[in-house]
Amino acid sequence: MATSVAERQTANTDDGALIQGRHLTKVYATSTGPLVALDDVSFDIREGEFVSLVGPSGCGKSTLLSLLGGLEERSEGTLALNSQNLDRPRADIGFMLQTAVLFPWRTVNENIRLPGTILKLDKRAQAERCAELLELVGLAGFGDRYPNELSGGMRQRVALARLLAHDPDVLLMDEPFGALDEFTRETMNLELLRIWSATKKTVVFVTHNIGEAVFLSDRVFVMTPRPGRLAGTVEIDLPRPRTTEMMREPRYSELVFDIRRMLGVD
Repeated sequence: MATSVAERQTANTDDGALIQGRHLTKVYATSTGPLVALDDVSFDIREGEFVSLVGPSGCGKSTLLSLLGGLEERSEGTLALNSQNLDRPRADIGFMLQTAVLFPWRTVNENIRLPGTILKLDKRAQAERCAELLELVGLAGFGDRYPNELSGGMRQRVALARLLAHDPDVLLMDEPFGALDEFTRETMNLELLRIWSATKKTVVFVTHNIGEAVFLSDRVFVMTPRPGRLAGTVEIDLPRPRTTEMMREPRYSELVFDIRRMLGVD
């Protein structure tokens, strides 16, 4: 039996969750009047969970991620991390964009250490952490290179290492592999899952690619066209660890088409 949006949102809430959003609304003032980017969105995200946001362009995915990162103020509703009001950037939340945004005059090591430098962390600890992260993302030996000496996929690995540099609990990722070619993107997805499995971070991942969302996630939040609402949540019951062979399995295809139907693609 079909359920209403309100019923689905209620089902997506859990008082013991790490992140709690209740009735979130974001309205932008424009020259032509108010623009509602998000409308009455409620959800919970559990600690260590990998959640993806999918939906058409302009549905508020990146806006929601910005609210989670404390980069924008919400118009209505409440948002909490560990039961604490979330309304400003925090050291325990990291953000990664579609492009690597590396400083070309800094080496790989210097780019990775930048968050620690800003936070005035111990320099020796930073150097040790940087070496660990280069190993983790598969770039050991590249610390003294500059960004223009790296491929696009390698630059995204550096950005991922920088995201992890100050050991945030929550990773917010806004289409981080969207600009990469298909082969490199698939490789980065596998690397991300390996790192996520090793670090147990909580990940919120924005993507336009439904297959990518299914492959990576524990749950997928499906959003409606603007004004962005939560149309529903799809539980991804594929076993872990994930392998590319799973993309051939009937259950993978079923989940992809379930999300497509929710988006009105089919």
